[in-house]
Amino acid sequence: MNTQEQLNIVLFSFGFKYGSPVDANYVMDVRFLPNPYWVEELKDKTGKEEGVADYVLLSEAGKATVSQLRSFFTFIVEQNLLAGKKTLRIGIGCTGGRHRSVAVTEKITEHLQGLPVILNVFHRDIGKDSLLPDL
Repeated sequence: MNTQEQLNIVLFSFGFKYGSPVDANYVMDVRFLPNPYWVEELKDKTGKEEGVADYVLLSEAGKATVSQLRSFFTFIVEQNLLAGKKTLRIGIGCTGGRHRSVAVTEKITEHLQGLPVILNVFHRDIGKDSLLPDL
């Protein structure tokens, strides 16, 4: 990999109930992970908070997901650099965009910061409230 070149990555979390992103190169669905919405003391928190992140990421599925995504995104970065691509948009979604997708996005951010990329991270739906349950 030519480390003189850098890839611009836009990494963001989102909630499927607010609409899937139409401009993402990759959309990852993490709705299969344990859902903090159903835990009373975690429900009103976000995936940026340790208790919520631990609930999601320290589960067996959470550990395996992060491991798989690290490998996948390392490969994707390498391949996009070799292809001369300049920008890559990655969306990680759960139902409401507040818990699971945020926790995974934050964890993947840590990994991507070690690669030759320029990283822009945001959480599209983290502050949205809805009457719909976060399934």
